[in-house]
Amino acid sequence: MILLLGGGGYVASVFAKGLSRRDMAFRAVSRRQCDFTRRDQLVELIDDTRPSFLINAAGYTGKPNVEACEQHKAECLLGNAVLPGIVREACQMRGLPWGHVSSGCIYNGVRPDGSGFREIDRPNFCFRRPPCSFYSGSKALGEECLAGAENVFVWRLRIPFSHRDGPRNYLSKMMRYDRLLDVTNSLADIDEFVDACLHCWIHRVPFGTYNVVNSGSVTTRDVVDLIRQRRLSDRRFRFFRDEAEFMQATTGVPRSSCVLDNSKLRATGFPIRQVHEAIATALDRWRPAT
Repeated sequence: MILLLGGGGYVASVFAKGLSRRDMAFRAVSRRQCDFTRRDQLVELIDDTRPSFLINAAGYTGKPNVEACEQHKAECLLGNAVLPGIVREACQMRGLPWGHVSSGCIYNGVRPDGSGFREIDRPNFCFRRPPCSFYSGSKALGEECLAGAENVFVWRLRIPFSHRDGPRNYLSKMMRYDRLLDVTNSLADIDEFVDACLHCWIHRVPFGTYNVVNSGSVTTRDVVDLIRQRRLSDRRFRFFRDEAEFMQATTGVPRSSCVLDNSKLRATGFPIRQVHEAIATALDRWRPAT
């Protein structure tokens, strides 16, 4: 039995599908069902469920996007910084191994040598190294709460996409935004992300932090070209001249654009795809919203 926190959320719902596809028993729990931000309630939930593993896919991302975190700072801190520490304490009390969904948004840019950030690199887009968004700062604090923890996976997700049209899908956003900023990023096919996370537990790979993103990097214009090639949108894509114009035209909240190195994950034997291939496949299988 696997206990899945965050039931009903975007990432948790994909975990639920991945677990069901493997016929793995699980119980998905939302905060409406149990306020797991309170340690006593979480411990009681663990005792009632008696899981062999726990997945924390709960957190605060803001709606319609992370800019909402700037207006809801208390909720953002509770979901992204405080909750991981509470889960750590509860799991330690019961000797329960677990996995935590973190974010690659705690970085910006690339390493000095031009390569992607590795798990050993200190975050450079966080409260300790401003400027940053409040969301990124809270996610970095969440990882600090887990420093030195045993029997935990920290899975860093970065800009999820899939073949299913929806408000959380990066590809859907690209097709709908009025103007785009051309930047280079690591992305993650959300289904592949879940497969990689479950691979870590099923194959008992070493606990620790993993950058769970597709291999390589992609620019915004690369994604637009792939969309145009498949004629999924006939709109005229417009771009900001540069980041300064983007910041002036939007709320001015700093945005993370970064590249992550996933070699640690690949070394576990998980065959994650190259990002351009993964995006192309998602667009070829595109399922419009109903």
